[in-house]
Amino acid sequence: MNREHIRELLESVRAGETDTDEALERIAQLPFVDVAGARVDTHRALRAGLPEVVFAPGKRVDQIVDIVGALRGAGQDVLVTRVEPEVAPPVLEGLPDGHYDAESRTLWFGPVEIEVRGKGRVAVVSAGTSDGPVASEAVRVARCFGNEVDPVADVGVAGLHRLLASNETLRAARVLIVVAGMEGALPSVVGGLVDKPVIAVPTSVGYGASFGGVAALLGMLTSCASNVAVVNIDNGFGAAYVATLINRL
Repeated sequence: MNREHIRELLESVRAGETDTDEALERIAQLPFVDVAGARVDTHRALRAGLPEVVFAPGKRVDQIVDIVGALRGAGQDVLVTRVEPEVAPPVLEGLPDGHYDAESRTLWFGPVEIEVRGKGRVAVVSAGTSDGPVASEAVRVARCFGNEVDPVADVGVAGLHRLLASNETLRAARVLIVVAGMEGALPSVVGGLVDKPVIAVPTSVGYGASFGGVAALLGMLTSCASNVAVVNIDNGFGAAYVATLINRL
């Protein structure tokens, strides 16, 4: 239940359209609902302004169905992340109103036409094709959270002219998410081109000395561009979440 739902419920009670006991019962479901193996937060959208997100790895299909079902029953939109292709079909059998995006590995349970609430555009810039899955997660999450998104793909520093060709898109964005593996240099370059917040996402892409993304993470943390902040390795979701909050300010 979000702020709009609470407001509609209170207006309905005031107008005499909803019985007081019925309203109390609906409010009683806040702030959480117990299901098998989980205590589901039905208060998050009201409290934090963004819908609950379910992290799929480590959960059985029936647990995902129960958790999403409880949230949907409370009137919430739901995003499920890191959903492998073999997991999506059985989840959708139990919850057929969802939409699976294989590239970003996300399941979305909410409106097809999502209201744009961001004040500007979010650019998601990725260094190479191998960074695509993490960038796609960031794009999908940002769109589900009501942002207009401009993906800029395959513009790593090994061919800097590719990035400069998109300079107009970069400078038009209100906040930028920059995804890169290897040595993680791209966020510093982008940070030097724009006057907006840059959220850097290191990926686990790279050869042995990249240490599964640690080299990119450390490089981004020590960026000489002062407008760069960093999230964890492969965390496209976290970057999109923070970008959404910035874009609503």
